[in-house]
Amino acid sequence: MANDEMKQLWKVPEPTLRRLPWYLAFLKLMKGRGETFVSSTQIAKEINVDPSQVAKDLSFVNISGKTRVGYEICTLVDVLEDFLGFTAQHKAFLFGVGSLGAALLQDSGLKQYGLEIVAGFDVRRELAGTRINGIPVYHMDDFPAKQKEFGATIGVITVPVDKAQEVTDHIITGGIKALWNFTPFRIRVPEDIVVQNTSMYAHLAVMFNRLNSINH
Repeated sequence: MANDEMKQLWKVPEPTLRRLPWYLAFLKLMKGRGETFVSSTQIAKEINVDPSQVAKDLSFVNISGKTRVGYEICTLVDVLEDFLGFTAQHKAFLFGVGSLGAALLQDSGLKQYGLEIVAGFDVRRELAGTRINGIPVYHMDDFPAKQKEFGATIGVITVPVDKAQEVTDHIITGGIKALWNFTPFRIRVPEDIVVQNTSMYAHLAVMFNRLNSINH
């Protein structure tokens, strides 16, 4: 992605960035059914957002639709994938090969969206030398050497919560520039490090709360 495109991406509101992959998934379904054009109204109805919001979101992507026809689906899919960074491969290491970590290593779909997990790391020596879905697992002590070999920029953190900050500090020192944090611990990082927190427990709390509200 060109530098000017990267600058534009940083200006996009986070809610828009969260919605664009929803649009992309729907567009891929339409493309698979042989559809050629789609309107913002169609997208809005499927995603359950306002049509004006869809048009506003797509305005960040620098693509225009045709009057009374809409957007060309194939072109819009290509533009969205490139804009969201899904067409480039980003090498990542996964830290903590427990049940969640192993499940993520098994998820081949991540590579389709630009995230290539090239190795897993764990403190349990019995896991060193094994492979999950063809991805090698190493002991944490091997991280510095493997970082020189692979040059990963992203760290996926699935370690126990009491080890989250320790592992974070260690891998940032080793050259990791972005962290996908699956632990419920809010890790502390320098300003130049990108963090995306994905806490399933927090989402569970929201779901349970809403469910209880409906039941009562």
